[in-house]
This record gives sequence, structure tokens and C-alpha cells, in this order.
Amino acid sequence: MNRFWEEIKQQFTQGSILTRLIIINLAVFVAINLVHVALFLFTSSAENAAGSMQNIISWLAVPSSVGELTSRPWTVVTYMFLHKDLFHILFNMLWIYWFGRIFLMYLDQKKLLGVYLVGGLSGALLYILAYNAFPAFSDYVPYSIMLGASASVMAVVFAISFYVPDYTLNLLFIGPVKLKYIAVFTIVLDFLMIASSNAGGHISHLGGALFGYLFITQYKKQKDITRWAWGLFYPEKSGTKKKRRNPHMHVSYKKASPKTDMEYNAQKAKERKELDHILDKVSKSGYESLSKKEKEILFKMSNKR
Repeated sequence: MNRFWEEIKQQFTQGSILTRLIIINLAVFVAINLVHVALFLFTSSAENAAGSMQNIISWLAVPSSVGELTSRPWTVVTYMFLHKDLFHILFNMLWIYWFGRIFLMYLDQKKLLGVYLVGGLSGALLYILAYNAFPAFSDYVPYSIMLGASASVMAVVFAISFYVPDYTLNLLFIGPVKLKYIAVFTIVLDFLMIASSNAGGHISHLGGALFGYLFITQYKKQKDITRWAWGLFYPEKSGTKKKRRNPHMHVSYKKASPKTDMEYNAQKAKERKELDHILDKVSKSGYESLSKKEKEILFKMSNKR
């Protein structure tokens, strides 16, 4: 058992942001359900246990009532890590794992964290605005709450789907489908499901998706609108003191212009595709089948990694 916890700890401390987000969601899910079991076992009636559990959930889930929100403002963050039902967390974690891995192929971990957090905030904001703006929800505002990572996940899905829209996934029973079609299908489905019993959840999906799309449109203009969010966890280092230059030493050099994020990510994608081709060739025909240039590329790329 100690070894199991050590492995979990190692995955959390040394793993990627994607791994950490999944672990946090799973840990909260397990903790919430352990509390539920304890309440069930040690409370005299099932009704009292259910009431106590609902109070705990309400303390962490985001409310649609602005008055309730002012009394527990932290819920705009805690709700996006909170799940109670098994299938709810299962589907959310599968989606964030699949699309998060593609996201990290083209963008970095800081941006994944930023999109997840700000996407979740956007989902909560649209949920609260919709419930307070539309008459259809007026009767539900006093007691409606929302929980789950769905809005954050949709932000990640839409961000990467519109950054590499033609990236193709092979779906079971369907076959190859481009990311842009998956994104459009999910958002249309969410819009059509607003009239269902989970209206708040589907509205929050729209908020997360809208932010994911907005993030990518701005990122393509060299603007990262999530910098402030991931900056809370990755603060910029203050400038270090420059070394004093010897006045008698004159060095002449030409400073290379730095690559933009898009140029850097494009280069990474090109190198990854080239490496995948070489590795596929090795697996099929062996190392000796490689040309001299391919062997050099493989050697350089392996040293980089």
C-alpha cells in the first residue's frame, strides 16, 4: 500500500499538468464519496445522511444565485474539480485525457492549465448569467447548483480542435473523424439539450467551449489571454543581475531573432511527425533499413529527449 501511495505521489510531483489535473479530480471524487459512505454508516437515518451530504456538495458547487455566490465565492474554482457520480467523472477524465494529450503535442503545459481554469470560470459565468437572465430558470435560481469539470474540458476540446482542426481521431464504430467535426457536434448537442433536466450543465459547456475558441483566436494573434491564470502557479522570475562585462573585452555577435510560439510549435509538430515516420520504419524493417540521414535525425532527436 505504501508503494502505491508513493507511486501516486511521484506521478503528481513529476507528472505533467494533465496528470495532475486528473489526479486532483479523482482525489476529490474519492474523498467526497468516502465522506458519503461515512455519513451513511454513522447517521441514524438515510435522509439525514443525504441532507448532510447535500450541504457539503453545496459548499463546494457553484450556485446560480448571486446572493449565495457572494457568501462562498471560492465555488467558482472548486466546482470544476468536484464530481459525485462515477459516470460523470469517468467521461470528463476520458475527454480531458484524450484531448489534453493532443493539446500538449502542440501547446505547452502552462496553457493547458490556463485554458482549464479560465474555461471553467467562463462556464460558471455563463451558467450564472443565463439562470438570472432567462425567465425559464427563475424558479430554480434559489437552489440550483452546478459541479463538474465539463466546462473546463470543453474549453480544452475547443481550443485544440480549432488550433489543429484537421487532426484526425479514429473513433470506435465510426472511423477517422477530424477534431473540428467532433467539436461542432458536441456544441450543437449541448445547445439542443438546454431544455433538458441538466440545463445548467449544458449552458456551462457552451461557456467553456466559447472560451476555448476565443483563446485560440487570440493565441493565433500572439496573445495569451490565460497568462494571468497560469501565472498564479508559474510566476515569472524576476530579472537576474547581469554579469559585469570586462571593459577591455569587446565581443561582437549577431543576436538571433526569437521564434514565435506558433513557429516553435510548428517546428515541434514537424519534428514529431518526422520521428514517428522513422520509428515506424524501424519497427517494420529494422534499424539497418534507415538511411544515413535518418539515422542522424534519430540520434539527434533521442539526445534531445
